[in-house]
Amino acid sequence: MADLSRDELRRLARLGAKSRLEELRREEAAIRRAFPELFRGGGRGAAADDAPARAGGGRRRRRRSRMSAAARKAVSERMKKYWASRRKSKAK
Repeated sequence: MADLSRDELRRLARLGAKSRLEELRREEAAIRRAFPELFRGGGRGAAADDAPARAGGGRRRRRRSRMSAAARKAVSERMKKYWASRRKSKAK
């Protein structure tokens, strides 16, 4: 093997690292395309939030629809009735 200067070794190592990093990015994109369900939602922090943009997906996050006051009240009444019936059946 030829004797390389420290600078030449560093330059070659940098090129190799850059090449490997690009290879890993392509592999990550392929995995994300093959198994998109692994990377959906879940609130796993900032890395999960910006991952689709980095992978080139450019997907929009699904927004949660807001409940009206009437809908919240209806849910509240149903749940009160549900839990009352649970308590009643448990007391028997």
